[in-house]
Amino acid sequence: MVWEGAGAEVAEEARFGVMHRPMVLGTGKRVEGAQWTGVITGIAVSMLEAGTVDAVVCIASKGDGDGNNGEWSDPEPILARTVDQVLRGRGVKPALAPSLRVLDELKNSSDIKKLLFCGVGCAVQAFRAIQHELNLEEVYVLGTNCADNSPTPEDAREFLRRSIPDVESNKILGYEFMQDFRVHVKYDDGSGSSSPSYERKPYFCLPGDVAEFAIADSCLACFDYTNSLADVVVGYMAAPLDSNNSNMDQSYQTITVRNSRGEKMIQSALDAERLELGPDATGKGAHEKIAMATVSSDNLVQQMVGGEMKEQGMPRFLGEIMASVMTAVGPKGVSFARYSLDYHLLRNYLHCLDVWGEERANKMVPQYSADIVKKYLETNEPFRILVESIKSKR
Repeated sequence: MVWEGAGAEVAEEARFGVMHRPMVLGTGKRVEGAQWTGVITGIAVSMLEAGTVDAVVCIASKGDGDGNNGEWSDPEPILARTVDQVLRGRGVKPALAPSLRVLDELKNSSDIKKLLFCGVGCAVQAFRAIQHELNLEEVYVLGTNCADNSPTPEDAREFLRRSIPDVESNKILGYEFMQDFRVHVKYDDGSGSSSPSYERKPYFCLPGDVAEFAIADSCLACFDYTNSLADVVVGYMAAPLDSNNSNMDQSYQTITVRNSRGEKMIQSALDAERLELGPDATGKGAHEKIAMATVSSDNLVQQMVGGEMKEQGMPRFLGEIMASVMTAVGPKGVSFARYSLDYHLLRNYLHCLDVWGEERANKMVPQYSADIVKKYLETNEPFRILVESIKSKR
């Protein structure tokens, strides 16, 4: 595990999960309409085209198979057998999706023996638990890093209405919490341009109370940000962000290959010229102090210890200054990913401690997360105070 002063530039297994090779940067190729550059879609399409799999389980947008664009934030799991169907899965869906709902269809399809399952950590864990019941000869799992999905599509849209009121919700194509401490909202400005427009708003300017409804309870009890059971995992927090061009559809993502099946998946996309690999993911800068500062100021954490919920975010000009300063002096690349990972794990540990008590919380936390919690308890007085304050409520 890498800590402040250790100086490691590359991702470590103790925090990011098993790696068959170092975490690498990459971009997708020949995938129009992707939220990013199409890394995940490119891998899935290449495997289907090559006959490596017979079908792909992925998350489409509800209604987009009816000849229209559908609602991008409304997830619908599908069993895709054609390239066109796989392409329906482009883009990040910001709400919880019933990914396993299509497995009954799969069990009834005798012609599907080789499957690619695409999903976030919670979906992958559930799939792994029952994949032996599906009578499949070959299984591949393509995962994404994930944190803080909304309970429903309506909650995701309400988050955007309240947080980014200047952009009409029906024009939004996707959004991400990015490495420059801003929310990037990708949207169609109606000009007819082939390139999307972007609105970027500092985290610090968002309404403080949106977290209450915009983050699912299950996400507050999740410790699998890294999607540890997937064969390949695609994310972006450990990737560099070009200050001159931070558009999602022109930025690097990270690719973590966990085993030989994952290597086969990557090679399929390379052979089909749907993926381009860059250098290994690296980083610099300390992450612990900023992770702990984020935990301490988090509105949900403040509620746990009897603090006041801040309904309003910072004024925009102050938020822009804060985001620019944090981007300039804060952790970058892999170190930024460590910051994001530690923040979410510490906050979620406090949530479990608050809701279920110490004994059950400790049983829920996997070992790698427990090691992170233990380190902060040993070295960080503000975190110890938060833990003791929550424990004293019971």
